[in-house]
Amino acid sequence: RVQGRGPARGDLSRDDDRPLYWARLAMTRELRTWEPGFGLGERQRAALLAELERTSRGQSDLRLPRDGHGKGGGGKGVKRVLLTGFDPFTLDRDIRISNPSGAVALALDGTVIDTPDGPARVETAVFPVRWEDFAQGVVERALRPYLPRVDLFTTVSQGRVGRFDVERTNGAWRGGFPDNENVSRTETVPVADPASQPQWTTTTLPYAAITAADTGRFPVYDNTRVTEIPAGGTEAVVRPDGPTPGSTAREGGGGNYLSNEIAYRATLLRDRLGLHGTLPGGHVHTPVLQFGTGNTDPATGAVTDPEFVRNRLDIVAQTRAIVAVAVSAPGPDRG
Repeated sequence: RVQGRGPARGDLSRDDDRPLYWARLAMTRELRTWEPGFGLGERQRAALLAELERTSRGQSDLRLPRDGHGKGGGGKGVKRVLLTGFDPFTLDRDIRISNPSGAVALALDGTVIDTPDGPARVETAVFPVRWEDFAQGVVERALRPYLPRVDLFTTVSQGRVGRFDVERTNGAWRGGFPDNENVSRTETVPVADPASQPQWTTTTLPYAAITAADTGRFPVYDNTRVTEIPAGGTEAVVRPDGPTPGSTAREGGGGNYLSNEIAYRATLLRDRLGLHGTLPGGHVHTPVLQFGTGNTDPATGAVTDPEFVRNRLDIVAQTRAIVAVAVSAPGPDRG
C-alpha cells in the first residue's frame, strides 16, 4: 500500500504507517481469544503470536543480495543497507500518533536508492516499543544474521521537533519512561555477557558527511550530548561533547528510552561481531511528526491533515537522502 503496489483502500494517504499498527493490534487481539475446534495450547498460541510479530514487522523477510557489491543477486555495484523503524508510541496521550520512522521503514523496504557511489538496496524491519521484547533479545535475533553482510545499517526513530540528529554516543541505561504496555524500566540495559558490557557505544555512521549535505528542509545535527555519572561521582552531569573516561551512562545522545536502546544494542552487536572498524552504523533521529496548526486536540482533531501528510513525506524523503549520503561516504566515522 505504502509503495503503491496494492490497493489504497480507505481515505488515509498511502504514506501512512498507522494502518499496519492498527491491523496488528486487531489481529493480536483475535489470536489471543481464538478458540479453534481442534484445541490450541498456550505454548502454541504464544508461538503463533510470536510469528505474527516477526512477519508483520518484516523481521523474517530481510532479503539482501547474497554477496554485496555485485557478487550475486543484486547487480553490479549494489550496496546493501539495513534500516529499522518503530511503532507509534505515547498513544495514551494522543491515539492519532504516527511514527515517521515506521513510515520510513515501510516506504524504503526492498527499494533501491541511487547514490553517488551506485545503487543501494534497502531492507527494513519495524520494532515494538516494549521494554520486555528488547530484554528478550528481539533486536539481536533480527539483526545478527545480517550485520556481517551489509554495507551500512541505521536504526531510526522519532526524536526532536524540527530537526534530524545523528546520535554520536549511545548509553547503557534505561530511564524508565513507560512503554506501549505502560511498563517502566529503570536499569542497566540487559544484554548477554553483562560482564563485558560497555557503558557507551559510538556511531560509525559518516556523521560529518551527513550533516554537511543538503538532504532536505530539516537541519541535521551531529549530536554529541550525553548525561553521565562521572568516574568517582554520584550525581548525573550533562556533557555536551560526549562521555568522559570511566563514567556511567544515564543518557546517550538519543536519551534513555527505546530509541537509545536499539542504537546501543545494534552498535554493541556490531562491535561484538568485530565490525566496528569496517561497518558504518548508528542511529538517526527524525523530527517529531506534527499535525497542522489548529489540529492539536486529540479529542476533537482530525486523524490526518495536509500538513501532517506533508511533514511525513518530507521526513521520509530526507531520510532516504541521508541514507544515500551515508552509503556513499568514504568509510565509517569512528566516533
